[in-house]
Amino acid sequence: MLDIIKQAAKEAVEAGSPVNILFGEVIQNDPLEVNVDQRFTLDADFLNVPESLTRYEVDLKHSHTYTDDGASGTTGEALADKIVIRPGLQTGDKVVLLRIQGGQQYLILDKVVVG
Repeated sequence: MLDIIKQAAKEAVEAGSPVNILFGEVIQNDPLEVNVDQRFTLDADFLNVPESLTRYEVDLKHSHTYTDDGASGTTGEALADKIVIRPGLQTGDKVVLLRIQGGQQYLILDKVVVG
């Protein structure tokens, strides 16, 4: 009976604060895994990652055709490597998470930068 009362009280408190803020560290980035407060590890099934924390790269590879004094040609290929705009989450990154009520889903809010 006492355990039931404790559980009911715990659920009532959690209902009053639908989101918890937690800190974690990325321990693997493909597939994504985050260790939360050195207590438990979440895999990609439980994590929601905003677009701003995903890898984004642009392919700017190109060449040009030209005409010079009546002769035409093609330049060599320029910018052969993709340009990384955002690297995404990497192993060792510290992150702040929001736990959605019920604890089944977590939103990675942002990276934590110590500087």
